[in-house]
Amino acid sequence: MLELTPHQLSVLERLAREGFQLVSFPLYPNAVGVRKGNCAALLGPVEGGGVKFAAVPCFLVEGNLSVRVSRGGRQHFVWKKKQVEVTPEREAELERFAAELRALLGVEAR
Repeated sequence: MLELTPHQLSVLERLAREGFQLVSFPLYPNAVGVRKGNCAALLGPVEGGGVKFAAVPCFLVEGNLSVRVSRGGRQHFVWKKKQVEVTPEREAELERFAAELRALLGVEAR
């Protein structure tokens, strides 16, 4: 079970106040999932009380974390055998999500 400090809990509460939903992704029991719109990220605790990205923010496919792949010369977000094409709108939504989350966590862009 993931144990969080009071400071880490306050960071998650602040994210919730900003419209992020705290969600559980059963395949990642040692991370906290956050979701907003069609995007999600896994967060993990940092020694000393902070919170960091445990994985790159991603677009959700049928409510599941996806990976970005190139197929047939096109980019897709894929989960198992399901995929959605990367469109300018989806890419913009993911970038807004990641930028807002980075700003709230005080994390530099990668």
